[in-house]
Amino acid sequence: MRKIHLFHSLRNPVFARLYVAQTTNLLGDALTWVGLALLAFELAGDNSAVVLAFALTLRITAFVLLSPLAGALADRVDRKPILVATHCVRMVLISLLPFVTQVWQVYALIFALNVFNAFFTPTYQATIPLVTGKNDYAGAIALSSATYQLLGVLGPGIAGSVAAFIGARQVFFLDAVTFLVAAVLIFTLPGQLRVEPNQQSSSMSGRIWKDIKDGTTRLLSDAPIRYALFMQLVASIAGAQILVNTVGYVQETLKLGNVQYGWVMAAFGIGATLSAVAFGVISQRFTRTTFVLFGAILITLSLLRANYASLSLLMVLWLMAGFGQNCVNLPTQTLIADRIPRDAQGRVYGAHFAWSHLWWAISYPFAGWLGSKFPEGEFLYSSLVGFALLVVVQLTLKPPVDEYEHVHENMWHEHSHIHDEHHQHNNYHQEILESGPHTHPHQHRLMRHSHPYSIDIHHPTR
Repeated sequence: MRKIHLFHSLRNPVFARLYVAQTTNLLGDALTWVGLALLAFELAGDNSAVVLAFALTLRITAFVLLSPLAGALADRVDRKPILVATHCVRMVLISLLPFVTQVWQVYALIFALNVFNAFFTPTYQATIPLVTGKNDYAGAIALSSATYQLLGVLGPGIAGSVAAFIGARQVFFLDAVTFLVAAVLIFTLPGQLRVEPNQQSSSMSGRIWKDIKDGTTRLLSDAPIRYALFMQLVASIAGAQILVNTVGYVQETLKLGNVQYGWVMAAFGIGATLSAVAFGVISQRFTRTTFVLFGAILITLSLLRANYASLSLLMVLWLMAGFGQNCVNLPTQTLIADRIPRDAQGRVYGAHFAWSHLWWAISYPFAGWLGSKFPEGEFLYSSLVGFALLVVVQLTLKPPVDEYEHVHENMWHEHSHIHDEHHQHNNYHQEILESGPHTHPHQHRLMRHSHPYSIDIHHPTR
């Protein structure tokens, strides 16, 4: 198989601009959450942690409720207006945060922000394989994830420095500018970001509801994707422990301060970044489910001795945990691009975004309960619970080898051909006549009947 180069996808000008827009958006997110933390402290003082916790709950609630709808819309309409509109509305909402005076206003604006974030993220995820093609989408997904993780480490520091220089409330205005820049980058993309749906229904509302149900059905009926999704539950059990209880362990058990806590969480983010780079380089050598299993084992194992770790050992363990978590998350996204037809990927990415955040909605309260009831053994007990769940998922949901290797709904190939006035493409990046020979990918739909498979060739030309 062809080796994946992490930065090869940036040769695609459409993806390159999308990537720059997403990177700008991520810088804005860092500004958002640092500014929000400072604003919560200003408004609530010692109760700022409660404000932030409730804001995070509102964020997850918006994702779980609205991401399936966003994914269904992404399969029916041009995705570019969705991406642009979500940036523009968030720009306006962020610009209102400097003027809030009550905690309830913070809650209302944060929920509204994440309503539109719930529409942006699955649409963006589904657009990556749309614009990159079969040889580059795994590397493009890995590059996007590596950037996300890297900015997760560096972003808060950058945002904190900016906030110290211009003020806590003023940082939201700079945040709004990042959304505007990202919106302009996407708006100026040539053509449309659209797939042509094959299924029809009597009304738009009927089609959307059917697509929402279809997204979850496809997500849960495909054996490798279902296996990876439930392994994400295993990873979220451990990940929530890290996010919720690390600060208590560092400051109360180890008797250290905020700086050391920052080092530990940076190690977690660096591990996730290294995992994204490794996946982009070697993902073609192993099946996606192998990566998923390895990652679930690694992050669960990392917590086993964490309650007895020194600062240096904890940093190593959290580096491993970050590496493991992304080894679960990245292949799951790529499996959807591998196995779901292009005209249904939006709704499946939307359903996946909702379900994967539902796991966190379960894992956060569990982490809080363990942290309060077993303050000297929360990581150990979480690891044991995670291992038990991992064994159950492995025994009950592990896909058969022939299911992973032979059953695909998308099979891509490239061949050379020449366009004339009777043979033109109607797609997002090419609306002009090409007279020379060239190659591009085509989809083959494999019908799930008895072997040998019968192939229905769906030619994307009109």
